[in-house]
Amino acid sequence: MLHPWWGLNPFIRSLCDRLAREGFVVLAPDLYHGHIASTIADAESRMSSLKWETVQAELLRAVDKLNSLAGTKSIGLVGLSLGASWSLWLATARPDEVSAVVTFYGAETLDYQAARAAFQCHFAAEDPYVPAGERQQFVDRLRSSGREFEIHDYPGTHHWFFEGDRPEYDEGAASLAWRRTLGFLRDHLSR
Repeated sequence: MLHPWWGLNPFIRSLCDRLAREGFVVLAPDLYHGHIASTIADAESRMSSLKWETVQAELLRAVDKLNSLAGTKSIGLVGLSLGASWSLWLATARPDEVSAVVTFYGAETLDYQAARAAFQCHFAAEDPYVPAGERQQFVDRLRSSGREFEIHDYPGTHHWFFEGDRPEYDEGAASLAWRRTLGFLRDHLSR
């Protein structure tokens, strides 16, 4: 589980618990090392202070940790916003280990040729953080890579629609996205 720019907040922790109750082993690296942002300005500041090499190393260690756990057969990533971007990167950095990637409101124009994961992507209809052109380039890259992928759009929603602690939360869309996420992870991960 890779958290959004708010940090590893109570909502993300509860999401980890929900996945664990569904039978998944969940590891959630804390990229902010205990800090949680409460405002957009604070979140932007925390996100911009991240060091690329440090985050890369932490995420690669997280994959190694998951691989070392008894009973772990394959790895799925669930990332929200900032975490979505890092999930997409990790799928290309560790293609032999990452089998499934679920993203919420995140798009990166990476080279997905090396990735072996299947991708499920959830997008808000109104999202100033994921411009239409960037999103289209992302979908084009996935398509040209030959990877299996699903794109789900949620009409009438805004960035953060999945996060129950945000004013943008949309219960109907979040419930549908959760069902889709669980089904996708069950279909693509060996437990």
